[in-house]
This record gives sequence, C-alpha cells and structure tokens, in this order.
Amino acid sequence: MNTTASIPADAFSLRSSYGRRAIGLSVAAAVGGFLFGFDSSVINGAVDSISADFGINEILTGFVVAIALLGCAVGAILAGNLSDRWGRLRVMFLGAIMFFVSSLGAGLAFAVWDLALWRVIGGLGIGIASVVAPAYIAEVAPRQIRGGLASLQQLAITLGIFAALLSDALLANTAGGADSPLWFGLEAWRWMFIVGVVPSAVYGILSFTLPESPRYLLAKGRTDEARAIFARLVPPADLDHTIRDLQTAIETDRKNAGVSLRGPVLGLQRIVWVGIILSVFQQFVGINVIFYYSTSLWQSVGFDETDSFTISVATSITNVLVTLIAIFLVDRVGRKPILLTGSVLMTLSLALMAVSFLFSETDAEGAVTLPAPWGPIALVAANVFVVGFGASWGPLVWVLLGEIFPSRIRGKALGVAAGAQWVANFLITISFPAMSALSLPLTYGMYAVFAALSFVYVAWRVPETKGMDIEQTETLFIRKSAAPTT
Repeated sequence: MNTTASIPADAFSLRSSYGRRAIGLSVAAAVGGFLFGFDSSVINGAVDSISADFGINEILTGFVVAIALLGCAVGAILAGNLSDRWGRLRVMFLGAIMFFVSSLGAGLAFAVWDLALWRVIGGLGIGIASVVAPAYIAEVAPRQIRGGLASLQQLAITLGIFAALLSDALLANTAGGADSPLWFGLEAWRWMFIVGVVPSAVYGILSFTLPESPRYLLAKGRTDEARAIFARLVPPADLDHTIRDLQTAIETDRKNAGVSLRGPVLGLQRIVWVGIILSVFQQFVGINVIFYYSTSLWQSVGFDETDSFTISVATSITNVLVTLIAIFLVDRVGRKPILLTGSVLMTLSLALMAVSFLFSETDAEGAVTLPAPWGPIALVAANVFVVGFGASWGPLVWVLLGEIFPSRIRGKALGVAAGAQWVANFLITISFPAMSALSLPLTYGMYAVFAALSFVYVAWRVPETKGMDIEQTETLFIRKSAAPTT
C-alpha cells in the first residue's frame, strides 16, 4: 500500500467517493439528533389536551413535559460506558427501541403517571442518542472534514423540531383539533406521540446497516476491521496516519482515565465552570419554552388553535435556517462575536415580549388576549429571539464545549457540562407553566435578564478560539496571574 503519495486536493469533496461515504454515514448517524429534536417538541401540540383530559394543574403539566429531560440526563450519563462496552451500533439500537416503545406507550397512556413513565423511557433513549450519534460521527469522519460533518448533529436536531411541530399541526388540523378523535377513535394528540415510531424505526434499522466505529474496533484490538472501514473513508496516502493518530488518542484517553476534575474554584477546575456556565446560560434564556409550549402560548394570547400550530411550524423553520447560517459563519466570523450578537438579540426580543404581555387582557371567560398591536409585536419578538438563539448560542455552545477542555479531562468535563445543560433545561421547562400562570411579563423579563448576563459573561470570560489548535485553546482560560513569569 502506498502511504507516501500526496492526498488528492478533492479527496473529500462531494464528488469524491471518500467524501460521499463519510457524509452518508454521518447523515445516517445524525438521525439520532433528529430523534432528539423530535422528542423535544412533539409534546408542544399535546400540552393543552393532556392537561384537560387528565384534569391536571399547571405544576403537574410542567412535570409531565419536563420529566423526559431527567431520563435524557440519565441516558446521556449511561451512554458513554455502554457504548465503550457494547459498541456504538448496539447502543444506537437500544436508544431506538426505547423511543419506539415510549412513542406507543405515551400515545396510549390512560393516566398521568403512566404517561410520565413513558416520557422517562423515551428520555433515556434520547439521552443515549444525543451522546452516541455525535460520537459516532466524530469517529468515522476524516479529520479534514470533521467540523462540517459534526455540525450535522445540530442541524438534525432542528429538523427534528420542525418535523414534530409540522406533524402536530397536520394531525390537529386533520382531526379538527388536538383533542378531537382521529383514527381508531384515538384523539389527535395521542397520534402526535405515536408517529414517533417512524423515525425511531428508521434509526433502529440504520443501526444494523452502518459499520461499527473504527475507534471502538481499535480500542478492542480489532485493527484489521478498523483498517478495512477507514480504507473506504480516507485515501491510501492518509490511511496509516489516520490509524496512528487514533491509536495515540486511545492510549492518551486510557492514561487519563483517572484524572480528576477537582480544582480550587468551588471544588472544580476553572475551565470546567466555564463549560457549566455556558451550558446553563444556553437554557436559562428560555429557548425550550418556545419549542415546548409555543402552541399553548399563542392560543393564550388570542390566536386560534390552527394559527397557533402554523406559527409554531414557521418558528421551527426559522430555527433550521438560522442554524445553517451559524454553521456557515462560525469559522469565518469567530465564536465570540456571534455569541455576543446573539445575546443582544435575545435580550432585546425577550424584553419586548415581557413588555407586550404587560398589556394582556382577560375576558369574562378567563381567556387571555393581547390587544393590537401587542399580539403581532410579541409574535415578531418571539421569532427574533429564535433567530438570535439559533444563529448563536444554540450551535456555538456545543462548538466551544468541544474546544475549551484539554484532552486529559475532555470526556469527563463534557459529561458534567452536558449534565448541567439537562438540569437547567429541566428547571426552565418544569417552572414555566406555574410562572406563566403567575405572570408572563415577569417570566420573560427573567429570561431577558439571563440573556443580558450571558453577554456580560462572554465579554468578560470567554476568549476567541477561532482557528486555534484544539490543544492551544486551554491556555486562553488560564488566569494571567497564575501564568509563570519569564
């Protein structure tokens, strides 16, 4: 085998066989991200019907919506160890089975407690997919195009959100309302969950057709199998180099397996806190309120159910488009300017939403409406908020989390940061129904404050990492006072 020849300039273009194969495998694995996004938003159209059919209050409604996130957190924690023990593909299949069963169970739920149980099981599957899918993409993608292929995970999440909201709207409109019977006497809101069996079945089937991760095979000593897979993904001139790099990385990970995250700042290393704070800010601006409760929100301010579903679908399309913009700009403009711009847009739009809801009115039947012009203003502000988040904090926090941690603690630190994100997401999701019943202006004002604080934190603590080698970025987060003098 010739390992000294140069790598063709177009080896990883869409026209080359190597590029097409890597992209195909990455797209297939990113279906896990699609499941993640789908599960995150499919309950959007069912919230009001669940609350009415089961006769539950705002606090219990928030719990049913948010309980899946606790399952996600547990699934994400378990996924790493399970995939190292069983392989990436078997764990992908496990996640698909859990989401498949959860979709059926939630659609046929007969009480609040069993709906919550199915939501937890689905959360476990989504937590597994949220970890294994990007790991698999990173492990099969050639290093020359790894960044672009890794971004497919975030794009798949936004497409999953769009698909969930679109299917919710179609089912509700077909039945004449989310609480109206559709097929086999089941209400439309139940079918919103049941349609999840389709993407979960696709993901499960793909887990039998994809090749195993070469990194997993090398870690298990199955070098020949790993070489055969990489031979289809990289040119012969780069094959030995790719395998040597991966073997070195595996040995480094084994040596650092016992490294601790403990440090002088409240028990953790300073860099770990940077990751935690970025993750918490990403959720505390309230983005998931839009994707979990937007249909209910727009109905509460005067839009009918059909228009509310349409608005939610349009918002999800906006989210997809601006994510594409972020992927295009991140390596051209840089991380910090995009994050700061996003913080400004989010702060202004959330503050405008808070002001709009100050003018809400309640009629004799207890229905809340927004008089002109505040209804349209709140709608525009909500979509500006989605633009600000989707083009900045949505994808870029994940980029930074992958860059700022040194290799010796990267795996553990990413786990802690991701765990903080799930917990923050849970807190926002479970608190919104009760807080919105108390005061929507106060709720959105609080999110606006967190968005403003995110600007201050990035400007103060987060340096630019664009174009830097991944092992150099760690030095940017060391205090100058702690650096050795020369």
